[in-house]
Amino acid sequence: MHQVLFTIPGLNITLYGFGLMLTLGMLGGMNLAAWRAKREGLDPDQVFDLALWVLLGGIIGARAFWLIQYGHKLKSFFDIFRVWEGGIVFYGSAFGAGAALLIYRHFRPFPLLPMLDAIAPGIALGIAFGRIGCFLNGCCYGDLCNLPWAVTFPRETAPWANQVDHGLIQLAAPRSLPVHPTQIYSALDGLILMFLLNAFYPLRKRDGEVVCMLLLTYPVTRFLIEQIRNDEAGILLGMTISQVISVLFFAVGLIFWRYLQTRPAERYADAEPVAVAA
Repeated sequence: MHQVLFTIPGLNITLYGFGLMLTLGMLGGMNLAAWRAKREGLDPDQVFDLALWVLLGGIIGARAFWLIQYGHKLKSFFDIFRVWEGGIVFYGSAFGAGAALLIYRHFRPFPLLPMLDAIAPGIALGIAFGRIGCFLNGCCYGDLCNLPWAVTFPRETAPWANQVDHGLIQLAAPRSLPVHPTQIYSALDGLILMFLLNAFYPLRKRDGEVVCMLLLTYPVTRFLIEQIRNDEAGILLGMTISQVISVLFFAVGLIFWRYLQTRPAERYADAEPVAVAA
């Protein structure tokens, strides 16, 4: 775990592990979406323009969602803007990014379902990088675990503080007890979903099926990983707020899939020949 990777001497500029991974995830996801868009006959330049809107909306939504859950942990007003240190909630970013996408499309129309399909694998890649950032930051940690790959976190981190509060370790303990590396589970989940979506891409019969696949798979894996996380309390029927939203997203995915099956089996990319660079 490395919350601070290093500080540039003389400039007093600190590079945070979470911020670096978040940036890499954004760049990786954006470029993957642009590459996919070009292959599907969409304008890759529009992907980069759209990405700025989506990233800003996603960060605002993610931070707003975090404030609803953990706002009581803020030490000062300016901590609201310290996103490079953590405090980014994926489902909050999904709502914010979705709103930004629709606003952008109002001013610069584009084929909605083909574009969403192009973006979907990039979202999964962004999840993978973001969860590595969570691991470096020490947030989104798991339950106690005695498996060989269990991890411990140093003092003053969230897992350590939680265990001190619950009397599991003493205040003088240098590290937490071993816990599930749920952040790594989630990072691997993001990578697997990215490869799954890319593999499914040429098999889709209709535009929208790729992003629908993301809506159907990610909530299931997120729900299961939440079962062994220890940083959120249950709010409804023993489920955390992320599990509740996972159920809602999965239901939306089922309805969306049913809607897509009523549409003709045709794809935007097949409407005219698409030149693909070698």
